[in-house]
Amino acid sequence: MYTITKEVYFCYGHRLMNHQGKCRNLHGHSVKAAISIQQPTLNADGMVCDFSDIRDCVEAFIENHLDHNFLLHEDDPIIPALIANNERYLAIKNHPTAEVISKMIYDYIKAAGFKVVNVTLWETASASACYTEE
Repeated sequence: MYTITKEVYFCYGHRLMNHQGKCRNLHGHSVKAAISIQQPTLNADGMVCDFSDIRDCVEAFIENHLDHNFLLHEDDPIIPALIANNERYLAIKNHPTAEVISKMIYDYIKAAGFKVVNVTLWETASASACYTEE
């Protein structure tokens, strides 16, 4: 089995409303997402796929939904203030944790036809969350 990994970088803001620590406050992250794709055989060019194909796919999703955006739980009471000030945000059903964001990216890449193995989101240099489908 062959596996390749493409890293992409982006920034987002969020908060975790029910969190007991500092993450309950609005804050932001500059993150790295590592997307691993796997194939049992190589294509005619001797590759799993071209790294740029992964980049082009995931960067469109990240640009449109995640990068420089506030990711908030759909019940977050700050949403009306963001709307009133014409601020960008994305309301989601789950709390916007690194785990949830890694799954969002995974689901998008998989739906685009890539045989994604996992997506790891590095929220800081020393902390990451990974989503792998069973």
